[in-house]
Amino acid sequence: MNELLRKGNKIHFTSLGCARNLVDTEIMLGLVIQAGYEVTGEESEADFLVVNTCGFLESARQEGLNTIEELFEEKKESAKLVVAGCMVQKHSSVLKEAFPKIHYMLGPGDLEKILDALEANDGGEQITSARSYLQWGQVPRQLATPKHYAYLKIAEGCAKRCSFCIIPTIKGPLKSKPTEQVLKEFNALLSQGVQEIILIAQDLGDFGRERKEKGALENLLREMLKVKGDFWIRLLYLYPDEITDELIEVIKSDSRLLPYLDMPIQHINSDILKAMRRKTSGEHIRETYKKLRKELPNSVIRTSLMVGFPGETEEQFEELVQFVQDCPLDNIGVFQFSTEEGAHAEKLPNHLPEPIKQERYEKLMQTQMEMVRELNQKYIGQKLQVIIEGYHPDSEFLMTGRFYGQCPEMDGQVIINDCQVVDAFGKLYEVEITDVMDYDLIGAALRPIKPKKAPLALI
Repeated sequence: MNELLRKGNKIHFTSLGCARNLVDTEIMLGLVIQAGYEVTGEESEADFLVVNTCGFLESARQEGLNTIEELFEEKKESAKLVVAGCMVQKHSSVLKEAFPKIHYMLGPGDLEKILDALEANDGGEQITSARSYLQWGQVPRQLATPKHYAYLKIAEGCAKRCSFCIIPTIKGPLKSKPTEQVLKEFNALLSQGVQEIILIAQDLGDFGRERKEKGALENLLREMLKVKGDFWIRLLYLYPDEITDELIEVIKSDSRLLPYLDMPIQHINSDILKAMRRKTSGEHIRETYKKLRKELPNSVIRTSLMVGFPGETEEQFEELVQFVQDCPLDNIGVFQFSTEEGAHAEKLPNHLPEPIKQERYEKLMQTQMEMVRELNQKYIGQKLQVIIEGYHPDSEFLMTGRFYGQCPEMDGQVIINDCQVVDAFGKLYEVEITDVMDYDLIGAALRPIKPKKAPLALI
C-alpha cells in the first residue's frame, strides 16, 4: 500500500446516471483504496481516471461522451482513462470509435476487475454477460455521499417489459440480494453513523420475486425495523401495482420508515398505459393515490410522467393534465418520450413531432409548478424534523437541509434563514417553516431533535 502511495498512483472517479450506478462506483472506490490508491478530486492530478457511465437514454449516453471528452482534455498526458458501466455493455463500439485511447473498458457486471483494469499495461476490456453488479460478502465499499445518508441497493435488473424502456436489455433480468446480505449491509451502514438509508432497485416491489418469495419486501422492512436506534429508511422506487395493503401497514407501523413514496406512473390514460405495457390502469392508479392519502395522510408522493408517447392524442394528454390538478403530487419528474433502439415503442406508429412533445412538456411542468406552490402552503407554520446538511451555495448566512419528504438530489430543500442553534451538519433539528419558494421551504431552526422524540411532521 505505501509503495503505491509513494508512486503517486492518484485516481479520480466520475459517476454518471442513477443512484445504483453510484453504489457501483463506491464499490470500485473501496477496492482501489484498499489496494493503496489515493483518490483525488482533481482530474489534472490523477494518474488514472474512471468514468462509470449510464446508457439508459440517448441524453445520458451523450453526457457520457461529453464527460469522457472533457476528461481527455483535462488529464495529464501520462494518465490512463478507464470507462465502466452500462454504456460499455451496449455501446462499446461507439466508445472505441470516439475515443481509441481509452485504456480499459469494464462492463457493469465486471466492476470487481477494476484493479486488473488499472494494472493492465497494454489496456483491454472485461465485458462479460454479467450485465449488472450486486455486492456480495466482504467486498469493500467507500461511501461517496455525505456521511449522514447512503444508498443500499437490494436488487438489480428488471422483471418488467415496459415498451419504452431498454433497462432489461442493459441490466439483465431481476436479481435480488438475499435478505441476510441486505441486513448485513444495512447494519454496516448504521455502524458507520449513517442516519438515512435509501433502499434502491429498479422496482423495490419486485424484490425476491425471481425466488418466488411472497411479501419479500415487507418482510425485509420488518427485519430492518427490529434494529434499535434512530434512523430513516427511504424507499426508491415502488410501482403502483406493488403498493400493497401490507406494505402500507408496515409504513404505518414505524415512523423511521418514511411515508415517502416514489411511485413511477408515467401516464394516467389506460390506453396509453396499455401501449406502454404497464401492469396497471388509470383507475387503479387513482385508487392507489386515494388509498395512500387516506391511510398515510402525511405521505409525500413523487412520480415520473411521460409526454409524447407514440399515438398520444391531445385528449389523452389533457387527461394527464387534469389528473395532476385533481390528484396533487408533491414532486413530479416530467420526461419527453425518446426513441430507444431495441425498445418495442420504437416500432409503434404515430410518433409525435418534437415541437408537440416540447409544448406538452412545458404545459405539464407549468401545471405541476402551480399545484406545488399551492400544496406547499400547508407547511407554513408547521414544525418539521430537518437534517441540516450544509451552507447554502449562494450565502454563508443560509443553510440547507431536508425533511422526510425531500429525497437527496431529486426534490426541493429546506432553506434555513435562522441558524443560531445549529452546531453541526448531518444532524436533525426542529425547523419552523415560515415561507415557501416553489419546491423549497424556508424556515428557522429551533432546536436539535431526535426522530423518536417527535412526529415526523405536525401537519
